[in-house]
Amino acid sequence: MEDLSNQLKQFAAERDWEQYHSPKNLAMALSVEAAEIVEHFQWLTQEESRNLEAKKLEEVEEEIADVLIYLTELAATLGFDPLAAAREKIELNRRRYPADMVRGKALKYTDYSAEEEGRELGS
Repeated sequence: MEDLSNQLKQFAAERDWEQYHSPKNLAMALSVEAAEIVEHFQWLTQEESRNLEAKKLEEVEEEIADVLIYLTELAATLGFDPLAAAREKIELNRRRYPADMVRGKALKYTDYSAEEEGRELGS
């Protein structure tokens, strides 16, 4: 990740683009690129989204690369390691979504708490 971040920093420096890479601008660019991923899946069925044609898959891959680039630049600009942040978030989600409680369900963690309280009250 650090290597990618350094490559991106050098790429921007060679073009004098750092001046445009404020957190606000990077967050906006990230949002636009994420929307471009969504655009490829708009109106597809679940099955179609799992079986993209080679050309479409290549286009999605390029958009995902754009998202990763902007995300990496944003994290670097704000001074944190996105991989460390992701690891911390996974651990937080382990606590919020215990596997034995949430398996096969797609509720938000706050809804599981209410569901658990309801079970305790009904017991």
